Amino acid sequence: MTRAALPAEAAERIVFIGKHLLRWFEIAGRKHLPWQHRPSAYRVWISEVMLQQTQVATVIPYYERFMARFPDVQSLAAAEIDEVLHLWTGLGYYARARNLHRAAQRIVAEHRGRFPETLQAVQSLPGIGRSTAGAILALSASKRHAILDGNVKRVLCRYFGIEGFPGESDIERHLWRLAEACTPVRGVARYTQAIMDLGATVCVRTRPDCAACPLHLLCVARIEARQSVLPTPRPKKPRPRRRAYALILQRRDGAVLLERRPPSGLWGGLWTFPQFDTRRAAAQWAANAGPVTNNVLHLRALAPYAHAFTHFDLSLRPLLIRVGERPGVADLDRYRWYHAHRPAKIGLAKPVIDLLAALP
Repeated sequence: MTRAALPAEAAERIVFIGKHLLRWFEIAGRKHLPWQHRPSAYRVWISEVMLQQTQVATVIPYYERFMARFPDVQSLAAAEIDEVLHLWTGLGYYARARNLHRAAQRIVAEHRGRFPETLQAVQSLPGIGRSTAGAILALSASKRHAILDGNVKRVLCRYFGIEGFPGESDIERHLWRLAEACTPVRGVARYTQAIMDLGATVCVRTRPDCAACPLHLLCVARIEARQSVLPTPRPKKPRPRRRAYALILQRRDGAVLLERRPPSGLWGGLWTFPQFDTRRAAAQWAANAGPVTNNVLHLRALAPYAHAFTHFDLSLRPLLIRVGERPGVADLDRYRWYHAHRPAKIGLAKPVIDLLAALP
């Protein structure tokens, strides 16, 4: 979309946004985040993936540990997936970590270890969409590509007065046209960081600080007092609820039995407690089919554990079973005994971390 093709009012706002965002960024923008130091494509890529649906304050310590272990794409590509997931444990949305690992291997195999330099090539990597690809190239190489993450959608919806849920295809296409028109020719890296910062620190979901916003003079939402209704919320649907039983087999030395999840799906590739649809199935597995060679000594139902996924809520019912001194494991690739006090470098699902901490 060119400015000449826009209505005069929109064109005025587009000229205004670039000029005032860049001025605001020099005064109030974030310039000392870890990935802004020596912003290579690799460093920016790792940060952008970690920041998907995760706050900056949460990401920083994970990012620093990750980069200390995997300072370049070669070291990430050569790592075992268990170690990658271990460093990701607690950050959530583990498909991100699996995609990082797969993408690193692709970069080494197909691009000789050099991060791709075109938008199309970056988007072809696992786990990288259009906005993330644009952010990587804009922030690391000042290439003029628009971004449209959640923060930017919120800023543009309010500033231009865009109604309709931003996830709808027509609305999203319109927002992309605006994002492309707003992205300046010069100062692309600073503009990209500025509009992300504005959405993260000023134009926030609830109670935006309009008085501190450099765009408030022309912002439709502020002028019409519609900050609380823009962006238009996602249409509400009842969230599905599911129930499952987690079997916690614990030896006398405190070690618990973990099972590796399949590579895809919920907690893909992570280690969890064996999970069942019914309590009876869990008990039968422990007694007959589980990798335990001697008798169960004690079974106890623990307090339910609630876990929210993106599209449904899970109620996990833990069943604690004490077992004898030397239970065996039938399949070392699928099952392993885990000591919380001598933790192996493996990726753990969050319920495992929380339930281990709460064990009686």
